Amino acid sequence: MGNLHKSEVNRILGFPDDARLLIINADDFGMCHAINTGILQAFGAGLVQSTSLMTPCPWALHAINILKENPDISFGVHLTLICEMVNYKWGSLTSREKVPSLHDETGYFYHDDRMSEFLAVVKLDEIEIEYRAQIEMVLETGLKPTHLDWHCLSDGGRADMLDLKLGLAKEYGLAMRGNGQVHVDRLLDQGLPVNEHDTLDSFLIDPATKPSQYAQMLRELPIGLSEWAVHPAIENDELLTIEPTGNHVRQTDLDFLISSEAREIIEQEGIILLSYEPLQKIWQQ
Repeated sequence: MGNLHKSEVNRILGFPDDARLLIINADDFGMCHAINTGILQAFGAGLVQSTSLMTPCPWALHAINILKENPDISFGVHLTLICEMVNYKWGSLTSREKVPSLHDETGYFYHDDRMSEFLAVVKLDEIEIEYRAQIEMVLETGLKPTHLDWHCLSDGGRADMLDLKLGLAKEYGLAMRGNGQVHVDRLLDQGLPVNEHDTLDSFLIDPATKPSQYAQMLRELPIGLSEWAVHPAIENDELLTIEPTGNHVRQTDLDFLISSEAREIIEQEGIILLSYEPLQKIWQQ
């Protein structure tokens, strides 16, 4: 575990100084049927404690119905301005006429390999309109999200985009995923709990050695609050057509998350699994 240090988040949430807390959040709920199915299966295994809903995506309504049928599933809003697929697209919930800077020449969100081009033209007021639409769409269904996080684009290095998300989180009474040490320190200075360590993006883990890497990371999990942004899905014809370059990331995530090995390591190490709900209670105060 390394040297014992004081965790501000442990203190805020009321856990012992040496507690190791972990949010395993399944990103991209609503992107497609294979992802929805995989995330639901991961919840059934008990290790995934939270998910994030992509409201602009084609299978968002299916995901919303799953959430209505399973009210114990804790979820956040996966704020979305980017579409990384080539032949499977989504755009804004807001009419394009109101938020033209969010769309490329095809009328859909920019591909992630055009991120710098997008950041150069996008207007902050239009981002806010669309972010509010995505949050309000969830609230209008009667569902109660716990937090905000984001898809592909965190802030693009733009402080104004980060400030916007922080303001919306506070306004809507939602917690928020941390984004770098400066952001984390800023939130902790305000007494707001946030993941103290860099968020793990499972797309950065080699699928070929994933079980051993995940096992090692669990055994070496630091004191305080960590978050893993995982991407479980069923690797079927639908997923392989939508995401042919996915390189088995999603299926290998699912395989580990439902494995007895993962559960045994978490129990052996005394890791405490959380959703965003206890964080949200503090943010709402």
